Amino acid sequence: MSPRVTVIIPTFNWSSVLPYSIGSVLGQTYTDFELLVIGDGCTDDSQQVVSRIVDPRLRWINLPENTGHQTAPNNHGLSQARGQIIAYLGHDDLWLPHHLLLAISAIDAGADLTYPIVAMIPPNSTHTTFEPCEMEHYERGLWIPPTGVVHRKTLSEKVGGWRKFIDVNQDPESDLWSRMNEANAKFHYIRRLTAVKFPAIWRKDVYKLKRCHEQAAWFERIKNEPDFEANELAKMLIPTFPDKTSLEPFSHILSEFGDQIKTRFKRRLRSWGLQKPVDRKRFLGDRRKFKGLDR
Repeated sequence: MSPRVTVIIPTFNWSSVLPYSIGSVLGQTYTDFELLVIGDGCTDDSQQVVSRIVDPRLRWINLPENTGHQTAPNNHGLSQARGQIIAYLGHDDLWLPHHLLLAISAIDAGADLTYPIVAMIPPNSTHTTFEPCEMEHYERGLWIPPTGVVHRKTLSEKVGGWRKFIDVNQDPESDLWSRMNEANAKFHYIRRLTAVKFPAIWRKDVYKLKRCHEQAAWFERIKNEPDFEANELAKMLIPTFPDKTSLEPFSHILSEFGDQIKTRFKRRLRSWGLQKPVDRKRFLGDRRKFKGLDR
């Protein structure tokens, strides 16, 4: 009997982080799923790390060569999926135990695509932020991290799956969500914190250093703190400062707020077709170099 949900984790040569993302999937309260961990031409010991995790719902697949972006592993996952509902998780991100349950409940109620509050974690920090998009009111071109998205498989089949990074004028995920929206998909925002994201683009040389101490610490917190979700939502709404006399924490928040507004504005311009065209191949190469990958 086929599982109802297929979870797709794209990965590339960062084996030490996989037990945490995989563990957060296997710890879901909703259990009718298969988990596909898809290597983008991995050459490290990722296969061995995955094989040591014994669970019949887990399957390792490795593409024959590296494609340089999660779009190819995601598309391969879609082609291999036995479930009628698709969920994505970044290999360095985590889910809270209720992530799938809430998403499936919303889809059962009529939604085609769901997305929750995602905690965005700055490097080596206990400070969290909301993910930077107007959550409840989706508009074409707005960015939603794949780690939070769950959708009907028929929806990706209808619009044609993920496009290559160099073939679109925005992030491939924004392009995909836009096409799903244009296909009259019903988007549903889940007013709960269900995912934690550690943006690689905020972490210089992350693929060279291959550290996983952040994921390990947050994984243990999610597992062991009964009020984890409530505590993190409170931190998002009411920041706490160790030194109330210092202006430095406020500077950090103002800087972060400014960066998010700038990012939103650029994405909105792209969605309206008003931004100057970007050399996508060079842009992708620069991002890979910053994260410690070959251009």
